[in-house]
Amino acid sequence: MLQLMRTADGSHTIFNSEIGESYHSKHGAFQESIHVFLNNGLKHFLLTTPSSHVAILEVGLGTGLNFLLSANYCLENKIKLDYIGIEAFPLNSTLISQTGYDAYVSPCIWQSYIENYSQSLLKKIALNNYCTLTTAQVSLFDFKSDQRFDIIYFDAFAAVHQPEMWSDTALQHASQFLNPGGIFVTYAITGNLKRSFKSFGFDIEKIPGALGKREMFRATRFQ
Repeated sequence: MLQLMRTADGSHTIFNSEIGESYHSKHGAFQESIHVFLNNGLKHFLLTTPSSHVAILEVGLGTGLNFLLSANYCLENKIKLDYIGIEAFPLNSTLISQTGYDAYVSPCIWQSYIENYSQSLLKKIALNNYCTLTTAQVSLFDFKSDQRFDIIYFDAFAAVHQPEMWSDTALQHASQFLNPGGIFVTYAITGNLKRSFKSFGFDIEKIPGALGKREMFRATRFQ
């Protein structure tokens, strides 16, 4: 069962009672997305690799908050964004529309997302002149693409609930889609995560985490 839940910073998330896990941090959905994915993902990449075009692959699209914040930033800064979100169990747009995320992005981004979300399950959708969205309704293990990405947002449920998503097999499958110089970023950090990416030949970083998390993880592909 899915239900709307208010987090500590006033923003909402979705709680999945079947697995006992929410889609975002209980300490704040908005602050987590801003800190982990926008600031330490997209903005970091563009600071180190200035570009007018960026391709992002998200593992665990969920409510689309990470996408919305990224799309809003790219629109404001006139950066082309090609975004694919892997989501094996897509939420319905009615539930997403109740999250209140329209408070954090421009009206044109929000309206276009809500109106076109269901179509993005079928094909790539242009939400505006700068942003496209594709929702891949498959598991990570079944995701295939010839495209390579500049950034991977890894936003799967926690390892205690979805251990298979944090296995070497899953991490290696995801990381193969990164361009050289691309970054992998996630809200969590574990010994296995660090060992895995070291073995893949990535440069790894421990970064102060979002509220409620001591540290988070970022890795850069150099091969």
